Amino acid sequence: MRPTETLMHEHQIILTVLDAAAREVRRTQETGEVRTERLEQMVDFFRNFADRCHHAKEENLLFVRMEERGMPREAGPIVVMLYEHDLGRGYVRAVAEALPRAHSDPAARQTVLDNLTLYIQLLRDHICKEDHILYPMADQLFLPEDQRALEEAFDRMEREEIGEGVHERYHELAHRLAEG
Repeated sequence: MRPTETLMHEHQIILTVLDAAAREVRRTQETGEVRTERLEQMVDFFRNFADRCHHAKEENLLFVRMEERGMPREAGPIVVMLYEHDLGRGYVRAVAEALPRAHSDPAARQTVLDNLTLYIQLLRDHICKEDHILYPMADQLFLPEDQRALEEAFDRMEREEIGEGVHERYHELAHRLAEG
């Protein structure tokens, strides 16, 4: 499997949780009830799977290799992707900070809903750009040895930096969140 295919597969898992988050936003808007534990699990997923695992592969490996093959980092698609990663981190941080008060404070609840909604839309658009524009560009730039080196680097990152079994644990969490 090419590294971009691995990343696209991870996108599908992230989209599953984004869909669950969108349902949770609608549910909270309709009922006024904040399911803190469920939202905390989503924040954990977004911070650790989407950002620490997935975005780290892009930022530390894929984008670096694209740069080595001539794609500028300070202009074009890479700078946009990096900006959007940072923007998403800010939305998730705002959700996490407001969540403990969301049960009793209407302003905190609204902060959670607003930032989660912004994050959902940002990531859906971001994933579309990567899957349909950035990754095909990467595959055109990369030589077969780049593909092999990135695949090995992704595996090494999973083992050494993320940890054995962590990826699978987040897959399971994504499926649990999708079920309701």
